[in-house]
Amino acid sequence: MTAISLKLPEELLREIEREAAARGVPKSAVIRGCLEGMLRKGRTRKPTASCLDLMGNLVGSFRGPRDLSSNRRYLQNAVRADAKRGRTSTP
Repeated sequence: MTAISLKLPEELLREIEREAAARGVPKSAVIRGCLEGMLRKGRTRKPTASCLDLMGNLVGSFRGPRDLSSNRRYLQNAVRADAKRGRTSTP
C-alpha cells in the first residue's frame, strides 16, 4: 500500500479515533473504508424514477372508467368534445 498524508479538522480526527476504538481497528482502516464506500456509492447510478414513482400518490384518486388510459373510445370522445368547443387537437 502507498502512504499519503492529509490534513483533517480536529473534530473529524476525534470522530475517526472514536470509530477506530469502537471497531478495534486502526484509524487508517476506518478512513480507507469510508473512502471506498463513498467512491463505490458514487459509481452506482441511481435508478431513474418512473412516472408511476413520481405520481404514485395520485393513482386511484381520479373517478372514472377503469380503462380510461387504454380505451381509444374515450380519447375519440374527448377530441370530438374539443372540436365542438372550437379547439383543435389531433388524435
